[in-house]
Amino acid sequence: MIYVTGERLHPYHVRAAAFDTRWRGLDPNQVNDYLNRIADELDRLQRALATANTESERIHQALRQWQSRHTNCRHITPGSPNSRWPR
Repeated sequence: MIYVTGERLHPYHVRAAAFDTRWRGLDPNQVNDYLNRIADELDRLQRALATANTESERIHQALRQWQSRHTNCRHITPGSPNSRWPR
């Protein structure tokens, strides 16, 4: 096998994978081990993506709530940078 155990799986590892050939084809144990490793990595990535999506949605909701609470918050002092009054 061309990969190092414990190293994070990258696309080039999959593309460059080579298995030993046997009398009737590839070594099934090597193929199964490699497919299990790919499946584990994809599982890890899917969990990380789900966590990131959940966190993104939480932040998005918090921002909406903050914007709703502060919709009417404006400085009304004439001449202040955020007022509607001209200087």
